[in-house]
Amino acid sequence: MKPKILISTGGGNAGNYLNALRAAGGDGEARYLPDPDPSYDGLLLAGGEDMDPALFGRENRGSRGIDRARDEAELALLDAFCGAEKPVFAICRGHQVVNVWLGGGLVQDLGPAVVPFHQRETGDRVHAIQAEKGSLLRRLYGPVFPVNSSHHQGLGRLGRGLRASAWWSDGTAEVIEAAEHESLPLLCVQFHPERMTGALARPDTVDGGALFRVFLELCKQRN
Repeated sequence: MKPKILISTGGGNAGNYLNALRAAGGDGEARYLPDPDPSYDGLLLAGGEDMDPALFGRENRGSRGIDRARDEAELALLDAFCGAEKPVFAICRGHQVVNVWLGGGLVQDLGPAVVPFHQRETGDRVHAIQAEKGSLLRRLYGPVFPVNSSHHQGLGRLGRGLRASAWWSDGTAEVIEAAEHESLPLLCVQFHPERMTGALARPDTVDGGALFRVFLELCKQRN
């Protein structure tokens, strides 16, 4: 039976996430402000706008498009799914939501002078990242590999039990591109694997579908 995944979105088109799940052998249902539902096998936190910085104890210093209702709904989803030890796949904004849920913080605006390709206005930009030895991404893609990015924020102080597993660096600046938890079934990436698989697979990046297949296998094992 196909794993059934709840996708939490900002209300926009979730077609890329749904297509990526289906191509990997799963099924999804996308909702805006969903209530926790234990009938789902896993949770996917989709990309979107910025979190309210008050949730990590900061004034607004560059955050935009804030939707406090979505923030609170997704923090409650993490309480429920992680409390039940059900897998969570967190992408872009979702990666940031997980860090805040675990008590971490965010860099509210990386800025073009620091990381020139991490600006949403330019759309997806391809760049290489490096993976930590022993990490999931290292096992899937090797030590250095190309991905896409479309964001202007990043992880700051890491939350409880979370460790960086991949990052971009130019020798002076660094951005965490993926993280793993010491005990919870969390897959967290800053890039967009749903735009690197299936009909959207591209020759200049790795196959994002591998991450969806790992996520769905975790869902099968945990349910």
